[in-house]
Amino acid sequence: MAQFKDKILLKKIALCIKQLRKNKNITLDDFYVDTGIHLARIEQGKTNISVSTLSLICNYFEIDFIDFFKLLKDI
Repeated sequence: MAQFKDKILLKKIALCIKQLRKNKNITLDDFYVDTGIHLARIEQGKTNISVSTLSLICNYFEIDFIDFFKLLKDI
């Protein structure tokens, strides 16, 4: 089964994650050391991340899933 990619949604998610990371002054390396998640490809909108990965990212940035998706509508 082919994996569906909504490129517009992925780009919005990427921008939101990047904005959260920059607002907290966290480098890509620091994020990786803390979580084991490589954000570079995610922040480029090239990776169709899982809900589980997004949940871990939200937890790291101390933001609720619902609040994360509210941020997307402003991007």
